[in-house]
Amino acid sequence: MRRMDIIHAMNEFHDRAVREGLQRRLNIMPAVVVTGARQTGKSTLVQALFRDKRRYHSMDDLDVLDAANKDPDRLLGGDQPLTLDEVQHVPDLLRAVKRHIDDRRRPGHFLLTGSANLLLMRKVAESLAGRASYLTLWPTTRREQLGLGTCGLWEALLTTADSQWLDLLQQEAATNELNDWRSLARIGGFPTPAMHMQDDAERAIWFDGYVRTYLERDLLQLSSVASLPDFRRLMRALCVGMGGLTNQTSLARNLGLPQATVHRYLNLLETSYLLVRVPAYGVNRGKRLKKTPKTYWSDTGLALHLSGAEPTGPALENLVLMDLTVWRDSRDVRSEVFHWRTHSGQEVDFVVEAEDGRLLPIEIKTSQRPRLRDSVNLRAFRSQYGDQARCGLLLHDGEEIGWLTEDVLAAPWWRVL
Repeated sequence: MRRMDIIHAMNEFHDRAVREGLQRRLNIMPAVVVTGARQTGKSTLVQALFRDKRRYHSMDDLDVLDAANKDPDRLLGGDQPLTLDEVQHVPDLLRAVKRHIDDRRRPGHFLLTGSANLLLMRKVAESLAGRASYLTLWPTTRREQLGLGTCGLWEALLTTADSQWLDLLQQEAATNELNDWRSLARIGGFPTPAMHMQDDAERAIWFDGYVRTYLERDLLQLSSVASLPDFRRLMRALCVGMGGLTNQTSLARNLGLPQATVHRYLNLLETSYLLVRVPAYGVNRGKRLKKTPKTYWSDTGLALHLSGAEPTGPALENLVLMDLTVWRDSRDVRSEVFHWRTHSGQEVDFVVEAEDGRLLPIEIKTSQRPRLRDSVNLRAFRSQYGDQARCGLLLHDGEEIGWLTEDVLAAPWWRVL
């Protein structure tokens, strides 16, 4: 499929990996909340999936906003399922939603969307406790951009015996479209710049507007941000250090900010679904482990725009992480993603802990010809965790697929993502 064909298809419908999980939740819970960063496609998703099946009201519509403030019960009344878009504009509306649920509990009656911020999430938690299920819509994955509406092969890898991984990946009808990870990192995953813009100059304008909206509109609603220039300096420092360990004390010292301020700003970025912190895998099997989280971004295009840097290895790690994150958050049963690092310097980029307690260690290399030495850290991890650890997966930028050792499979990153 040519890229222009992809763009045309995605203009018609932004099929997303969370679609099936969203429908399952609507079949069970009286309310489902779809949240995430601005411009991830929440409104497009809920309108495209449920056209003519649900009433739809957006709080961006001034008439609807007025009705929500003056007479919320009338707005919410009726038997037809209701989608309420951008509910962060009327947090008090959630109390009326709670009353309607308690009066008549109907699965899937309310579908709420909203850009995440601390005010909204606190209101949701207080008003809809036990009444709602939550889904996060992240920026698009590579396969979503190709019109496939899914993420990488993580589910298949976890449910397939390690000995069958090679056959699984060889049989996968992987497309070579968008297999230049550097270009993929530059365009990012926000639907508009990723799929509707043709060059870096257009995307730079879009990213700049996105940052200004986030800084000047969203964050000014939160009294926690005293200085937008300081906040922007912190954002840039985190983008430059993408994929690194986040030491708040060092970060505060380098930026000349109080540590408490850095801590608060990091939490704001994470709550806004822009910053993604990967915790350390903390089970000690005889080695001293570093417990510091690693920091990534939900969108590589935005991070590279803020840093002004060219994509390097951490950007490819970031692409893999966000594909893993979309997979994780679209599942009914929660898995976790960690990193592993010892004080002696051994490290594994990502460790997936499945619901059965098994561990999948993943290393990412930008080289096109993986070498035996590239398997050392994966094998060190496996030696520490024994039967609990699956075989190691080494993703690289080449074409070759095969076993580097009896317990480490090397595969092109684009065969999995």
